[in-house]
Amino acid sequence: MADGARRALLRLDRRVAYWARPGGRLAVFAHEFVVFGLKQAAACLFGGLMVALLLASWRWYPRDAWLARYDFLTVAALAIQGILLAAKLESREEARVILLFHVVGTAMELFKTAVGSWNYPESSLLRLGGVPLFTGFMYAAVGSYIARAWRLFDFRFTRHPPFAATVALAVAIYLNFFSHHYLPDARPLLFVAVAWLFGPCRIHFRIRRTHRRMPLLLGFVLVALFIWLAENVGTFSHAWLYPTQRHGWHWVPFGKLGAWLLLMIISYVMVSALHRQRPGSGRNLPAALQFRDSSPPPCPQRPECSRRTARSPVTTPNWPRPSPTKGGARKTTSS
Repeated sequence: MADGARRALLRLDRRVAYWARPGGRLAVFAHEFVVFGLKQAAACLFGGLMVALLLASWRWYPRDAWLARYDFLTVAALAIQGILLAAKLESREEARVILLFHVVGTAMELFKTAVGSWNYPESSLLRLGGVPLFTGFMYAAVGSYIARAWRLFDFRFTRHPPFAATVALAVAIYLNFFSHHYLPDARPLLFVAVAWLFGPCRIHFRIRRTHRRMPLLLGFVLVALFIWLAENVGTFSHAWLYPTQRHGWHWVPFGKLGAWLLLMIISYVMVSALHRQRPGSGRNLPAALQFRDSSPPPCPQRPECSRRTARSPVTTPNWPRPSPTKGGARKTTSS
């Protein structure tokens, strides 16, 4: 099914490209913008479905149902994850990273609800302490987005910081989420470290044919902004509430964007670990952390062929495709 959908998308993409080419740069830009949007939608499929479930269950789920709303969300999240794996839209390696997100997020939830940072007002059976199990999937949705976007947009990087330094930063950020309740908040220092490590880095992403680039730090901020918007949806649907929202809903303070930016760093480092080369390769950077020109090799027979192919970096768009399975999969350095 996934193979057939990908072939259909490829045919449609070529047809639209053929129609857009005579329209000039504006038409080509519009085509690429639509492809960008479709790929983003594919990358945030799991997270988008979870946010939609929060709203739909708040609006239409029966309050007197035998299965509590929170438990329904947990079962639905498991079902979505199973469908993605069965349809080969997510690899087992990505699923393992997402499971780790679930564990890391749930551990932080247990602490944060215990100290009163936020709470879950409804009852449920599938929970640990005061934390319904569906909450771990909300953290996992961030990891799912990064992992899928990395594969769909064929990420490459220049001036990327060493992997060990990013891991140290991620650990410091995670520990500060706990320690700032008892010790001075280290977030100002952590923001400086984030800017110092990731400020020079550029991310190269491929929409159709060529790689575009942007500051990686800007990408972090944009994703954190969308997570903040999703959090407002979650509180609006009473999936969880901050202490100041108990007597009436209002927007989550914009200052929370900084916390989500730091959480983005943790998520990014965990996903980048998935893309590391195997030990013994002599390098400590993730396999896809080096930008390479993806142009096809020039034709050796005719010089004019070499000049022509040098101007055509990539010949096929990178539409969503099934993830490779373990058995017999061809290993590449791309994601």
